[in-house]
Amino acid sequence: MDNLLIAISAVVVGSSLLAWLACQGRQPVILGYFLCGLLLGPVGMQMFSGVGAPDVAPAVVGTLDEISRLGVMLLLFLAGLVLHVNRLRLFFRTAMVVTVAKCVFMWGLMFAFLTAWQFERRDCLIAATALMFSSTILVVKLLPTTTLHHKHMGSICIAVLIAEDLLVVIALLFMGSSAQAGLYELLFWLPLRLVLLVAVAFAGEQFVLRWMMRRADTYNEVLVMLCLGWCAGIALLAQKLGLPYEIGAFVAGVSIARGKIALLFSEQLKPLRDFFLMFFFFVLGAGFEFSQLRHIWLPALLATVVIAGLRPFLLAWLFRKMGESPAFARETGFRLGQASEFALIIAVVATQGKHLSTEMASLVKLATVLSMLVSSYLVVL
Repeated sequence: MDNLLIAISAVVVGSSLLAWLACQGRQPVILGYFLCGLLLGPVGMQMFSGVGAPDVAPAVVGTLDEISRLGVMLLLFLAGLVLHVNRLRLFFRTAMVVTVAKCVFMWGLMFAFLTAWQFERRDCLIAATALMFSSTILVVKLLPTTTLHHKHMGSICIAVLIAEDLLVVIALLFMGSSAQAGLYELLFWLPLRLVLLVAVAFAGEQFVLRWMMRRADTYNEVLVMLCLGWCAGIALLAQKLGLPYEIGAFVAGVSIARGKIALLFSEQLKPLRDFFLMFFFFVLGAGFEFSQLRHIWLPALLATVVIAGLRPFLLAWLFRKMGESPAFARETGFRLGQASEFALIIAVVATQGKHLSTEMASLVKLATVLSMLVSSYLVVL
């Protein structure tokens, strides 16, 4: 227990200090968490180096990894909570055309680039999928909300991000399946289990959760706990059905999103989500495979150039084709011109499912973090 308390205290203190430094430099906060993992892990104090770590037992490292999964679960849960049909319907045509065109083009470009580098074909397929999305956390945090112009920009960005969230969920559904799963399993039983999960979640929310919330509507603390319990319960049900727990958390959020109280929950749970995501990005840094760095640093750097250098102009062109002004299209393109935190989640889930090699996972992680860093500079400056 002492080792666990030491580990959590070290993570929180180190991450808070580096997050503050990141804010002073107008960098993404998650960069501070990732650097904290590097400094306390493989390149610094080696406090979280796994077996033989001088200060923290290997079991504690595994516990921190499990804690970090709560952040991923809450991230998907809140993504589902804000999935209001009206938000997507208002800008449906623009969001869907831009999202599909951008994802298809970037996927093809990244797949061709990685294949030319002679990586394994399956690794190229998954890495290209992971790197075609934009960062929800970074885009939302850097969106100004002071003028009507930016409110319109915010609505467009959020609509695009919601459309991407739906694609992310589909990707996670397949990445979370076993590497030994056959075509029949993937095309029939997997969707069937998903339909069963959705049916149970929506029926349970309609006839059980709403009734419980109405009986406790004057106790805000109880409502929040019911919301968290619903998220964890549906995630657990998904895991029992052989689906990734992230899918369960997303479905749980979508089932609640039909009610107006979803907006209240999404705001109240953001600090909790950010706290647990701190552990997720810390664990990514602490577990970064530096032994792979000499093989992947150059393709990761070039992938960053492709993502942060080309994607903004592609998006700007697409937005202009959809009728937006050149200035608006250019700025929105730069705001969406980075890789997503979901790329990191897909890399982790695919590695756990034996779909992705550790070398390619390291490339995805490095390219994602670098693209976020470059994109934040471009947006802020």
